Amino acid sequence: MDTDLLTTAQAAAHATRARQFLSAGTATIRPCTIRQWDSRGRLRRAGLTETGRPLYRLADVARAEQATRGRALRLVGIPETR
Repeated sequence: MDTDLLTTAQAAAHATRARQFLSAGTATIRPCTIRQWDSRGRLRRAGLTETGRPLYRLADVARAEQATRGRALRLVGIPETR
């Protein structure tokens, strides 16, 4: 398997680490969020596992997390910084 392809759970863990770095550990991305990004077109599938589960590219997950970061941080009361 390609090392830059992530399962839904791995994608959520990666996005959580990025979000928590910027929010002092307060924000979390759950696997259902990754599935929502997929269904809403914010994240595109890069393939499927042998069992038919979706795989996502690391760079695409990072872009989707960044695109949604501002609103998500505002919802938990943290002002967006650039």
